[in-house]
This record gives sequence, C-alpha cells and structure tokens, in this order.
Amino acid sequence: MVRPAFLRAGEAIMSGKPKIRCAIYTRKSSEEGLDQEFNSLDAQYEACAAYVASQKHEGWVLLKDRYDDGGISGGTLERPAVQRLLADIDAGKVDRVIVYKVDRLTRSLADFAKLVERFDLAGASFVSVTQSFNTATSMGRLTLNVLLSFAQFEREVTAERIRDKIAASKKKGMWMGGNVPLGYDAKDRTLEINNEESQTVRAIFDLYEAHRSIGVVKKIADKRGMRTKRRPGAEGALRGDRSFSRGHIHLILTNPVYAGRIRHKEKSYEGAHDAIISPERWDRIQALLSEDAARPRGKGVGSTRSPLAGKIHDETGDRLTPSHANKKGRRYRYYVSNRLISNPGARDQTGWRLPAEKLERAITEMIARRFETSAFSSELLASPTASEVDLLGPKMAAIAERLKGQNGCDHLASLVQTVTVAPSCMTIDLAGTALADLAEIHEDLIDRSSLTFATPCAIRRRGVETRVILDGAAAETDDALIANLAKAHSLFDKLRAGGALGAIAEREGVSRQRLNQVLKLAFLAPDLVGKILDGRQPEGLTMDRLSRSPRLDLWKDQRAWVACLAD
Repeated sequence: MVRPAFLRAGEAIMSGKPKIRCAIYTRKSSEEGLDQEFNSLDAQYEACAAYVASQKHEGWVLLKDRYDDGGISGGTLERPAVQRLLADIDAGKVDRVIVYKVDRLTRSLADFAKLVERFDLAGASFVSVTQSFNTATSMGRLTLNVLLSFAQFEREVTAERIRDKIAASKKKGMWMGGNVPLGYDAKDRTLEINNEESQTVRAIFDLYEAHRSIGVVKKIADKRGMRTKRRPGAEGALRGDRSFSRGHIHLILTNPVYAGRIRHKEKSYEGAHDAIISPERWDRIQALLSEDAARPRGKGVGSTRSPLAGKIHDETGDRLTPSHANKKGRRYRYYVSNRLISNPGARDQTGWRLPAEKLERAITEMIARRFETSAFSSELLASPTASEVDLLGPKMAAIAERLKGQNGCDHLASLVQTVTVAPSCMTIDLAGTALADLAEIHEDLIDRSSLTFATPCAIRRRGVETRVILDGAAAETDDALIANLAKAHSLFDKLRAGGALGAIAEREGVSRQRLNQVLKLAFLAPDLVGKILDGRQPEGLTMDRLSRSPRLDLWKDQRAWVACLAD
C-alpha cells in the first residue's frame, strides 16, 4: 500500500534525514545517434543528475534506476520506460521526476493532465531542469500548463503545415512516399517504371478485362507464377514476393497511379510519372469494376456481392457462408453457420444466421471509429516518430471518412482478413497489405498486433434470425414502427374530435381489430416513444410484437414489459 506524501515526509523529519527520491527520465524521438558511446540520452541524464546534486542540501537523492526511451515519439504514453516509471511512482518508490525539458516527458496537454493527476495521487512531483519550475508549487503548474499549451499548438500547426505541403505537392503530381506500387521504383519525388514488374501489372489488367472476375484473375495469376513486389524489410531481409490475394489484385486494378495519376484523399491529380495503363483504359476498367460489383452472381437468381465471404467464422471455428432468402420480391442476404446449411434437419442444432447488410455496415463503422482515434496512428506503426504520427493521423481520418461513405462496405473484401463472431465479442483482423496501400505507408512499418482488435457485442434473436449489436454502433430506426406511431396519434386525435371507431376504421380501410392494435401506440410512455424515434428501442420491440402485447395502461407496466424484451 502506498503511504501518503505527508506520512513519508513526517517519517523523514522524525528520523532527521528528510530525503526526496529523484528519478531521471530521458527520451529521444529518433534512433539516430543512439548507437554512439555518448548519445543524447546520456547528455540529458548528466544534466539532470548535476541538477539533482545541486539540490542535495534540500534532501534530494538520485535513484540508481534509469528510465530511458530511445527512438519513441512523445505523442503517446505507451512507452516502456514511462510505464515502468509510473509503476514505480504508484508503488511509492519515487518522490520527484526530473527531466531535461518538459516535452521529453510528453508533448500532449491532455496526457500531461493525466500524469499530474497520477503524480498527485502518489504524492510525487515533476521538475524540468532547463525551464526552472516544478509541479510541487501552484506557480510551477501554471507555468507548465502555459508552456504545454504553446507546445501543443506548435505541434498542431506543424502538422497542418506538413499536411498542406503534402497536398500541394500531390497537386503538382509529385510522389510523396509510402509503399511503392508494383510496376514502379521510387526516385527522388517521382516514380519510374520498372520494366519487369510493369509486365505483371499489364497482365493483371488484361486478365480482368478479358474475364471480368477477380477470382479468375487470381487463379490464372497463380498458375503463371505471378508474384507481389519484393520490398526491403528490417535488417536487410526481403518482404513480399508472394502470390497475389484477391484483395491485392483489387487494389492494383483501382489504383490511379497506374493511369499516371496521384491520389490525395478522394481526389486524383495528374502525376509527374509515366502511366503503365492509359487513362482512358483505366477509367473504362473502373466502370467495369463498378458494374461487376453490382451484378448478381451465382446460379439462378444471382446473389448480391458478399464482401465477407470466406472471411467470417464463429467461436467454434465454423465458417459462416453467404446465403439469401426472397420475400415479396425482395432479396435478403445472410451469413449462416455452415453446420446449419450442411445439416438443416438436425435436432438442437445451434448456429448463426446474421443479416448481411446490417453486419457489414456495423463492422465498417467499427473499423472507421478505430481509424479515427488519435491513439491508432501511433499504435499502427512499429516504431513511430512524432512526425510520422502527425502525417499518418490525417490519412487514417480520410480513410475513415471513405469507410463511412455510401460505398464504404466495398472496402471490406480487401481490408478485412478475418472476422470471428462470439456471443459477447467480435474480433476483427485487418489485412496489413491493403491497409498499407490505403494509408500510403510501407507494410514493414506496421505493428502487426495493431491489426487485431475486438469490441463487445450483444445478441438479439428474432425467430431463426440472430443479430449482433456491436458496442457503440450507430442506432437504427424502425421506419415502419415510427410510421405506425404517427398513425396512432392521428387516429387518436380523430377519436377525441368525436369520430366513431367503426366509421374511422371504414374510412381508413382497416378492420376494427387492426385499428385497436395501432391505437395502442398512442398510449406508450414518453420515454419509450423517444427511444423508438432515436432508434434505441430493444431489438424485440417491433410493431408485430406491440400489436400482440397485452393491454398495459400504466407506463410502469409498459416499461417492465419492454425490459423483458431487452433481456
């Protein structure tokens, strides 16, 4: 248990040896120069140690442990030495943290506020050697907050300048780095055609135009031994040189760089490099891709495209297969557990039958929300620097906007590696190659652990159909229920005006029984009406269920009945 600061101070005074235990923290954003015998971390440490020695008369004592983070950005607190330091502070081993400059500890005002709160709980404080203040005094805290506010402002302005520079350069057709696409080599600020690789690119476009199927293109590419681009990896190792996936082929076919263009967010500009595919042909193939994506597939009445086909499994490892049903001339898509399809008559057979469109939209929104978080840009990179995080943040936000757009679900086929559905959690594995291409970064820079993430979910069953409600998913309004709610209040107004129930039913063209069923909605509790209008009603609260519900005059009884639906 951590002893409060006043107890530790009292014990020190009574012993006659008041001590303030000091821990020095050092950080450097880049790895440049860290291999030298005396580097920047050593210089910071010596300056801090000298300052601690100068305060010996105040009882300052330097701890032996060093807390050094080399080659790590100050934009995140997920740093090994910082986490070790915080653990020691929580354990009551450190009274004062000494840094060379305040931005060595953090560059974020929000993170600093969290640190100060944590320091306070443990009775510790914070000192900057070169800026002559410490958080043990109220004036020191005020000064530090002002400095950090300006530091954060400067960082944001710098990031804006970098983004503006990239945008301006791309408008001029310049190549601004990232994963060099197959068929090209990077040189200065432009791309040069790689003659050997460009033959593979042209062959992929030829095959798609001839067969109009990415699946067929993959099969032929595998037979011909076509391989992905070889890229230099860590410590001189080579990456890539693998067979093409369907997602990778789709990315090649939709990449405007092959038409001599440079993409920036949703726009493309004429590039300074030569095209491998003529712009006219590239535009024609984009039209074919859009047409084929909307075209039904399969035997008989074809099925609408299912981007998660072959990618989604349940907690038992059983694959969920795309299926469909037709009702009143409308087609409904589902992902169904394979065991339910292969053994349809088996007794007590449990499995999943998930509405495809709602599931795809929920997963797309989940990925978009993750990309929008400020922490994801630093988590995605294996060894991020502050400038890399600043550059990547706007790119991920732009990708998130595309995912939230009308055709956002189209990206699932290439962006998602696997999806695992369980009763209380859904886990998503992203495809590193596709994400690297979208973010325009080298695949080797990605921390593979960041590609897997999970979210809590709830299960709602309606007949044979099961629906997964993801945590934080956008609310979905029931248009039919809302229409009936409005109809109920309109009918009730007519009754209050003196209309006869039978006459109103005849005028509306419905039976008196149906009229009574609809009128129930006019007496719902206001909070239940609000939930229906916002789309936050329980999954089982449908017009059909309400029409068959018992008569509940008291609002508290209605709420209890609805609560049973939620359970």
